[in-house]
Amino acid sequence: MWGPNLEGLRGERPVYTMDLLGEPGMSVQMKVIENQKQQAEWLNEAIEGLGLEKVHIVGVSVGGWTTMNLARYNPEHIASASLLDPVFVFAQMPIKMILASIPASVPVVPKFIREKMLSYVSGGAKANDDEPIAKLIESGMRNYKLKTPAPDLFTKEDLKNINVPVLALMAEKSTMHDSAKAVETGKKYVKDIDIVNWKNASHAINGEFSNEVNAKILDFVEQHSNNN
Repeated sequence: MWGPNLEGLRGERPVYTMDLLGEPGMSVQMKVIENQKQQAEWLNEAIEGLGLEKVHIVGVSVGGWTTMNLARYNPEHIASASLLDPVFVFAQMPIKMILASIPASVPVVPKFIREKMLSYVSGGAKANDDEPIAKLIESGMRNYKLKTPAPDLFTKEDLKNINVPVLALMAEKSTMHDSAKAVETGKKYVKDIDIVNWKNASHAINGEFSNEVNAKILDFVEQHSNNN
């Protein structure tokens, strides 16, 4: 997922890429994660295990929610948070999108239906075996069962209580939420936020505009870094 961005980001900063516990990846989950607070705790423990005092966290989609969830419960190591079209943070997901995503996670559902759903999420982009990232996501949907709590929608009070600098790049053509409403909500309730509605971007914003997105992230990180 981060393939289009890694080279540009690594050229300026050390980068750690992390599997989300409970999702497809190399991490091995040893205990049940029962709630959103525990989801924040494991990520905080991972940061501490790396020996990092402060980090600039970047998350796309549910990774954006995961980033804000950490800021909600364990913000002490966060220097800044950059969110790329995050779900369940500034706006609710439409019922149509929720219903469309259900068949995609059922193994017996034909592969072409999962690919069609991925293409829909990505603004009509090709999503078949010719695209390695799409192939990887489709395999995860087919072979892996999520066992973590579903993301909860951030309340107005949750957003008001966020005390870290936030960069949010919403995707104008996202099918995951009303991006214009998300921008309005972010500006209204988050104290320290730079939030924009990125023109012509779909939910796959980080791949569609990789160079421009990298530049925005790196500039934001620089603004919120000390000399060390």
